[in-house]
Amino acid sequence: PEAYALLKADMLAHVQGRELFVQDLYAGADPIHRLDVRVVTELAWHGLFIRHLLRRPERAELDGFSPDWTIVNVPSFKADPARHGTRTGTAIVLNFDEKTVLIANTAYAGENKKAVFTVLNYLLPAKGVMAMHCSANHATGNPVDAAVFFGLSGTGKTTLSASPDRTLIGDDEHGWSDRGIFNFEGGCYAKTIDLSPEAEPEIYATTHRFATVVENMVFDADTLELDFSNRSLTENTRCAYPLDAISNASATGLGGHPRHVVMLTCDAFGVLPPIARLSPAQAMYHFLSGFTSKAAGTERGITEPQPTFSTCFGAPFMPRRPEVYGKLLQAKIAKHGASCWLVNT
Repeated sequence: PEAYALLKADMLAHVQGRELFVQDLYAGADPIHRLDVRVVTELAWHGLFIRHLLRRPERAELDGFSPDWTIVNVPSFKADPARHGTRTGTAIVLNFDEKTVLIANTAYAGENKKAVFTVLNYLLPAKGVMAMHCSANHATGNPVDAAVFFGLSGTGKTTLSASPDRTLIGDDEHGWSDRGIFNFEGGCYAKTIDLSPEAEPEIYATTHRFATVVENMVFDADTLELDFSNRSLTENTRCAYPLDAISNASATGLGGHPRHVVMLTCDAFGVLPPIARLSPAQAMYHFLSGFTSKAAGTERGITEPQPTFSTCFGAPFMPRRPEVYGKLLQAKIAKHGASCWLVNT
């Protein structure tokens, strides 16, 4: 607690007198499980990013807005491990007593949304809600015919969920309650490396849309034309946009209980089949082991596929013990009779 108090005081002193950007937003399309969040950012584009990625209250709601959690993001502040008790100069610190997240010394915009995801992943299981690192869609005109796609970054969650013949619920973070599934977010955060209008026309179109946040991409200084194949900065090139940029996106962010639970793996070593139907026990094994290959562009320094295991397909964002999520998912699958699949992308 003392180290946290020092970190918070030093960060606030660091930004004293500076212009900051504040967004009042919420996570969770199901109003029963909504989490109101105030995001305070040093960078204007971080404010725009999180406005795309979280859900936006109606104007009338803002006058009396009282956040459940507050995020303070200061990329220009570097933590001191000796003074602040951090491992490095970069820190993402969650305080469940103060309901505050402090982010320091990183301009990676994804930390804003992943902080909210981590909070929900802790809070929701206590309410019987399964928090999932997955994308989701449903049959056009039939929200009851829903499917979820578990997978680590780079395994195809965004691409598969955006299928034009189904309705997109969301591409990354969802909950499964007794009422069905719901999107935590109000936008998408898509990888853009080698993106093309032929392969993914709707996602490609967002990169030419006003106010889309393009991150880590090289562009021509004169024409502003984006270079989708340039890997000189990183393979992890991204764009962030609101869900309504996708023509077949759900207006509600809600769906029924999934009929299909798909676990995506990027097995670069030829061990797993292209597709397999799983028994409930097999589904639990793959969910808890989370086997995939780290694909180029998902982490710093990864340029060739490397085998890895990430529990629940999202270990860094799952603060409870793995069996808590495993038992919840197992119960949901058994109760609602979902078919389970393993797809090697």
